[in-house]
Amino acid sequence: MDIIKKRILTGDRTTGRLHLGHYVGSLKSRVELQHTYDTFILLADIQALTTHFENPKLIHESLYGVTIDNLSVGLDPTKVTIVQQSAVKAIAEMTVFYSMLVSVNMLRHNPTIKTEAKQYGYSELTYGFLGYPVSQAADITFCNADLVPVGEDQIPHIELSRKIVRKFNDMYGTHITEPEARLSAVSRLSGLDGNAKMGKSLGNAIYLSDTPAEIDQKVRMAVTDPARITKSIPGNPDICNVAKYHKIFTPDQYDNICSMCRTAQIGCVACKKILTTSLNTLLDPMRERCAYYEGHRDEVRQIILEGSARASQIGDQQVATMREAMHIAL
Repeated sequence: MDIIKKRILTGDRTTGRLHLGHYVGSLKSRVELQHTYDTFILLADIQALTTHFENPKLIHESLYGVTIDNLSVGLDPTKVTIVQQSAVKAIAEMTVFYSMLVSVNMLRHNPTIKTEAKQYGYSELTYGFLGYPVSQAADITFCNADLVPVGEDQIPHIELSRKIVRKFNDMYGTHITEPEARLSAVSRLSGLDGNAKMGKSLGNAIYLSDTPAEIDQKVRMAVTDPARITKSIPGNPDICNVAKYHKIFTPDQYDNICSMCRTAQIGCVACKKILTTSLNTLLDPMRERCAYYEGHRDEVRQIILEGSARASQIGDQQVATMREAMHIAL
């Protein structure tokens, strides 16, 4: 007897290649969970349009780049379903249904919306940007996802999705799954510049597709303890950005590196070289898989098309059930 797996929905905005922040925050756990959950990976191109609608070429190229990055970390296309968001018409239809249940004030007070609007310098919000949390609820529930792996900053979106689903179910007697958040073990990786978050738009990221030379250059420029001007001055790993990376990517040497830093037995240059080696050891097998898929883009396209077709079939069934419950099906 086949055991029905619980379903996970996660994904990425198609606004550029993925970086180490994505890896520690989500990609690593995706690889682990793909064996025990029915996993859907959403290529969020509609959500990308809310901030990059004037750059459609970037979004199109990123459909391939983001897919390749997901495959390069070890996701198996025979185990996961990779979905182009805009190809699943049910998501758009469900977004319209859900939008009837959400007030504009509720969306305006969403803390993530406020933060991102400030980040992008928006004095006025477009309908699409303000309403994308509603679209996210549709993303999650078109396939009745049980779990959504997220960082802490996305919790408000999941709570809104739960409220929408609960209200819809209560109103129409449906049984749409109320999604639960699954917090990542490492929800956020700081940027190389010391910024609290590594981000594509912040220019402080190490990308999974970076070459060894690019890794070396970026790590050499990374912010460390500002008071440590020379090797002879003892350092403070507690305020050193590179030490934070060692804790994640060089855990077996972390305590020793911190000890040597505090006693001035190792300088920042040598410390950064150890980190560079650790990062390249992690990324080398990813680069190999990345090179394969970059050379087989037709295969990547087919993976997206097949995943989107499966998702569309599931979404169409969900919408049919909802339309019946809403008494708008003929």
